[in-house]
Amino acid sequence: MRLLVASIPDPASVNLRDRLLEAAGWSEEGLYQGRPYHRLRDMLMVSIDQLHLHLDHVDQTVGRALGIDADEVVFLSKHRAASGKPTLTMHPIGNFGKADFGGKEGTLVPASPSFLSGLLRALSSSAKGLPFEVSYEVTHHGPFLDVPTTYVEIGSDETRWGNVDAARAMSEALLNWVPADGPIVVGIGGGHYAPRFTEVTLAKKVRFGHMVAKHVLDGRTDGEVLDSVGKAMTASGTRSAYVHKKSFSRPEARRLSELLEGAGYEVLEGSDLDDLQSLPRPLSSDNSA
Repeated sequence: MRLLVASIPDPASVNLRDRLLEAAGWSEEGLYQGRPYHRLRDMLMVSIDQLHLHLDHVDQTVGRALGIDADEVVFLSKHRAASGKPTLTMHPIGNFGKADFGGKEGTLVPASPSFLSGLLRALSSSAKGLPFEVSYEVTHHGPFLDVPTTYVEIGSDETRWGNVDAARAMSEALLNWVPADGPIVVGIGGGHYAPRFTEVTLAKKVRFGHMVAKHVLDGRTDGEVLDSVGKAMTASGTRSAYVHKKSFSRPEARRLSELLEGAGYEVLEGSDLDDLQSLPRPLSSDNSA
């Protein structure tokens, strides 16, 4: 069961919820906290009055109330950036450092690589022609959960959060994604957005789990670097990394690869990955997601 969580105070979240309800034959199952909740195939969608950043263990809270066992959680969310750039993004969650925006300090939530990478590919098709950039973001913020969790977002300011076409594209992707295949990797390097990891996902057979921005590792000792990477590996279910080498100097990239390999991790490059010949055909509306 995949639990989709809409947050009422978040206009993009409500926009995404409403477009999802329009796009398929969800059944209204009853009330959760006084609001209707809906089911479609292996998905259950609830609307909650609190902002999602602090909804720790929402899968357990909802599960106890409704008698369901959620294996994964997807938060429907807005995205805010000073640039105001139109974006459709998705990312795993957790904190490598302080928990300034929910979650636990120095703790990551399990990622969902097959879902995350499959969803990105579906969104790259459904959002084609829209004036929105489709991209991963690196791992950041809360809440804290024990099950694989993904944020999907419309950004980057209030002029975009209510965009119906953007929400329809994301909804189509959420309803029709196909699980990705290929090796699971932790992405290492780059900034807050992850265009290189996005490009690789759209070109190669690979599944990205957690993504560690370069600034997380800057100024850290070897032990601290391995601690952060180790957490990302464990929470992604892998021991393989893909390093965005161009975001580091050549000596830095070489040293990082040697450090990871010396610790028993595998460092994969684009040439190690099979080409993605074509995007998978989406699921039909009456198949299981």
